[in-house]
Amino acid sequence: MPNLTTIVSVAGASFAASFVEAVEALTVVLAVGLARGWRPALTGAAAALVALALIVAILGPLMSVIPIRGLQFVVGVLLLMFGLRWLRKAILRAIGIVALHDEDAAFAQETRELSEAGRREAYGFDWIGGATAFKTVLMEGIEVVFIVIAVGAGRGLLGLASAGALAACVVVAAVGAAIHRPLARVPENALKFAVGVMLSAFGLFWTGESLGVPWPGGDAAILAFIALFLAVAFGLVALLKPRAAALA
Repeated sequence: MPNLTTIVSVAGASFAASFVEAVEALTVVLAVGLARGWRPALTGAAAALVALALIVAILGPLMSVIPIRGLQFVVGVLLLMFGLRWLRKAILRAIGIVALHDEDAAFAQETRELSEAGRREAYGFDWIGGATAFKTVLMEGIEVVFIVIAVGAGRGLLGLASAGALAACVVVAAVGAAIHRPLARVPENALKFAVGVMLSAFGLFWTGESLGVPWPGGDAAILAFIALFLAVAFGLVALLKPRAAALA
């Protein structure tokens, strides 16, 4: 039976990662809705959700037939690579090397490009708008599916990880439907920073566990890894930010 540390970590990582991806998908769907109409925006988004559901339905049962050690190794390595990529981007944005992601700017640019594109309507449906919404929701959703499977599979907590992701998507969709604006005030880089740390910690833990490493404290070692990655990341930001500012 997983302990409270594992349960909270799995649910938190899944929620935070899915929240970030859902915010980015919402920005494009709103732009399609306002620039091209809500019919293609919602139709494209719904079609992408159906495709994602099929992917989950196919991949989910496969998790039960893969040996747990082999699954933990593959998932651990992938999580570590995925987490370090998120963490690297967050650090580069924190020190000013890469510009912070601006949802308002992304929304304005997407709306302008969609407004200028030809409509090419067939049977009264705007395929450009529908395809744009479909592609964005599908690509962001695939990242969510990967994170859910990777975070939940190592401990048989796919249901919990899925619930965290679903909760994040519902919250973002509800707020977006209420305000009809991108969620620009969400501290996206801070969330990516946190997600990168959590995914990296899970990846290191499960890679070691798959190789038979006896982590002190069992699952509680995940908290130690989170603290370790946080300390290294904050140290890099403190060290590199003045140098980046001097170069700028």
